[in-house]
Amino acid sequence: MTSQLNVDTIVDKAGSGGSNVKMANTSTYVSDGGAVTQNTVQGLCKVWARTNMSTAANTDSLNISGITDEGTGHFTITINNDMGNGNYTVTCAADNVASNDNTTNQVESHTAGSYVILHKENGSQTDTTSFGHSAHGDLA
Repeated sequence: MTSQLNVDTIVDKAGSGGSNVKMANTSTYVSDGGAVTQNTVQGLCKVWARTNMSTAANTDSLNISGITDEGTGHFTITINNDMGNGNYTVTCAADNVASNDNTTNQVESHTAGSYVILHKENGSQTDTTSFGHSAHGDLA
């Protein structure tokens, strides 16, 4: 027998507005048009950060336990809670670069526990003060 709970708002017992919601990895949501459903957990970003390459530090992040400066414009990002395998996607972009000519951002490699990012301007690796990157896929 299945159950359905219909409510407008979920709040904590004290009524202050905050609550914890735990979803199973099979939870789904209905698309904007209502025609299809998608898996909620698989659609979430699992890792993200805004990295200042000049100071080798993340200005903000989620699920990252460390950053290793491998050289100018070359960093290894260590994931706190590993991905299920190396078959996930990493997206990256530099927010502010010294020159907009021939700028490339690249993921050199990735494993379940880390990924390596590169930033180049005019063909040379260089540090930028605002480098955004995120990973989507299955956590272990």
